Amino acid sequence: MPVATLPAHAVADRLPDFDTIIDARTEAEFAEDHVPGAVNWPTLNNEERILIGTMYKQVNAFEAKKRGAALSARNIAAHIEREVIDKPKGWKPLVYCWRGGNRSGALATILGAIGFQVTLIEGGYKAWRNALLAELPSLAQRLQYRVVCGPTGSGKTRLLQALARQGQQVLDLEALACHRSSVLGLVPGQRQPSQKHFDTRIWHALRSFDPQRPVYVESESKKVGNLRVPDALMDAMRASPCLDLQLADEERVALLMEDYDHFLRDSGFFCERLDTLVALRGRETIQAWKAMVQSGRSAEVVRALLQTHYDPVYAASIRRHFVQYPQARPCRLPDRSPAALDALARAIVAAQASACSA
Repeated sequence: MPVATLPAHAVADRLPDFDTIIDARTEAEFAEDHVPGAVNWPTLNNEERILIGTMYKQVNAFEAKKRGAALSARNIAAHIEREVIDKPKGWKPLVYCWRGGNRSGALATILGAIGFQVTLIEGGYKAWRNALLAELPSLAQRLQYRVVCGPTGSGKTRLLQALARQGQQVLDLEALACHRSSVLGLVPGQRQPSQKHFDTRIWHALRSFDPQRPVYVESESKKVGNLRVPDALMDAMRASPCLDLQLADEERVALLMEDYDHFLRDSGFFCERLDTLVALRGRETIQAWKAMVQSGRSAEVVRALLQTHYDPVYAASIRRHFVQYPQARPCRLPDRSPAALDALARAIVAAQASACSA
């Protein structure tokens, strides 16, 4: 059966039409980023691609192509034996590689020869990535955001989770970035995705939202850990209505001690992260804080961080960047309990519904 092609800009709307999305690139390329829902069937694996590339440069293209063909045929045969033998004739895969060339073409040709209805992404991942970047600004700007503001430890992420439980549309950038968006936000043992994959996660989330309903999002800075929020999304967030989440200081400290409990288990890691603040707070202050951590007084350090670092920085930033913050609706939490957060989420939803019907 002949292999069909699909323009990269049309992929997003057509994804549900395919039974399997196959990324024929190497494991490393796939790990960096891939089309949502794709599975990895490398035509050449990491080591083989390096080998063939070296042969192209050091021997010649003809010898490299012969060796590449042998390796590709062996790998494609293994994929078919492992994944395809039980597929019905009506199975419809979408296949791509870096530029829609030899790697995906070889796999698609064989699957098509078997009799499957195979489609290739024109231009491969590179073209799809360009289409994604071109679409991101319009996706970001078509939505109506409600920005949850509040100082560190006030429960912004927990409120987003409570709003999600109420069936609301939530864009949790910290979850997408695998980072808690502060100097101490690095989660031990958890790597952030690549910038490309972060962009893809955001794009995928934005595409899923109904433009007629609000999207709740936290008042992030331009960077979440090492990852940058797309400019168009950040601009839209900063121009949107705000909610001002408020929680007593003692509750904020307790909440942070719960959310950052890994610091309690690893004082060395806590001290390592504190070292990143030396330029801002001075070595003497940081050494004093580290001594307190090592003596079991982490809660006191958290309170000091809030009072001398996080709160002043956040207050200046939120007023400078979020233009509707002065008109933000106050949202007071009596405590950090799930019941209080759920009650506040219900009140926010009710107020939103009332405003829409007015």
